[in-house]
Amino acid sequence: MDHTTPLSGRQHILRHGDYTAVVASVGASLRELRYAGRHLTRHYDADEIRPQYRGALLVPWPNRVVDGTYDFNGTTHQLSLTEPERGHALHGLLAWDEWQTVEHSEASVRLRATVVPQKGYPFRLSVEVQYSLDDDGLTTTVTSVNTGPDAAPYGVGPHPYLVAGDGPVDEWTLTLPADTVLEVTEDRLIPTSLAAVTGDFDFRSPTRIGTAFLDHAFTDVGYADDVATVSVTGADGNGAAVSFGRDCPWVQVHTGDLPGNPPESRGSIAVEPMTCPPDAFNSGTNLLVLAPGISHSVNWRIHALGK
Repeated sequence: MDHTTPLSGRQHILRHGDYTAVVASVGASLRELRYAGRHLTRHYDADEIRPQYRGALLVPWPNRVVDGTYDFNGTTHQLSLTEPERGHALHGLLAWDEWQTVEHSEASVRLRATVVPQKGYPFRLSVEVQYSLDDDGLTTTVTSVNTGPDAAPYGVGPHPYLVAGDGPVDEWTLTLPADTVLEVTEDRLIPTSLAAVTGDFDFRSPTRIGTAFLDHAFTDVGYADDVATVSVTGADGNGAAVSFGRDCPWVQVHTGDLPGNPPESRGSIAVEPMTCPPDAFNSGTNLLVLAPGISHSVNWRIHALGK
């Protein structure tokens, strides 16, 4: 890359039918996804530093490692605190790395990056992601291989923000087929206990979001033919959805609230299927352990609803 490369990295434009996607090489991020000209995800400009984790891949863990510390195979590890305001290690190690292009066609792109052994995570992973457009939307497939000498703790997920027309999310309808929510502390979002969804957490049938605040992980997801779908729609019936399989037993949902409530606050809703819950490096819940030479692959799909 040189001084002419956009701040978000190299741009990979994908097209198929009414779908158009743009993948930026910094963080292998989904910078933009449109259907018939309307946005399905909250986008940002090519020459803009990606706002927080919008559209990034979260690997080798999604969400938070509390205090950035965890024990694994008898050793205590201390990660860098990348969420200093709450004192946690947030969203893995590759979200701000430059991913290399492996191949790029009209409707598909494959990128690769390496998690190098480092303080707090002394393991080596080779990670590839493929974004592919077809009639059913945009499918993302992440495949990671442990190329190091030791077993490695592992989790993965995406960070797309769905939109259903102009905000705010208060006017949209959310469908979230999950029976259980992971409760967290108000100040640091530290997981505490599981609870049955009730009140502002119950979106098992299509429900207007209203003033509900969500920044929570949900589980006991309802699958139809081994696929779960979380969707958001506007008053006109148009919207977007994320579909995923049983290998993602958790989904984080965030109503996009920002400190100080600026105009862009609650303008989109994050829907993040995950292989494990927040702080899985400590709880061990659904934590994957990749032995040397072992690979893991998972996928999810973002697609349009309505016209």
